[in-house]
Amino acid sequence: MIEITGEISIEEREIEESFIRASGPGGQNVNKVSSAVQLRFDVRHSPSLPGAVRTRAARLAGRRLTKEGVIVITAARFRTQEKNRADALARLVALLREAAKRPAPRVPTRPGRAAKARRTDTKTRRGALKRLRGKGPRED
Repeated sequence: MIEITGEISIEEREIEESFIRASGPGGQNVNKVSSAVQLRFDVRHSPSLPGAVRTRAARLAGRRLTKEGVIVITAARFRTQEKNRADALARLVALLREAAKRPAPRVPTRPGRAAKARRTDTKTRRGALKRLRGKGPRED
């Protein structure tokens, strides 16, 4: 079990890992060793996550989420497979922890008396300026 929060944990069998060759510098080693990790987690069908957390996780995943609802995290920062596995798992846990946080409800506010007075004062000044720009009274 991988603990996300005190109440939420996911089973290791829900996570699928595959190893791919990393790009970038590394000499001949980069062509021989599959050290990069591609971690896949089916967020839509996970029985371990509550519905609200599932929805927020899908929104937070952004372009890492596939059409099928699978979060794909690729880790190739390190040169060893073990470090990349730990990095990918830590990134998934961080994403799910962020999704587990409840957003604070928005409290609608109204403008204060001083703000209303400033707004009307600005409008009055602007109107006076525009009146001055106009043509004077016509003499016939």
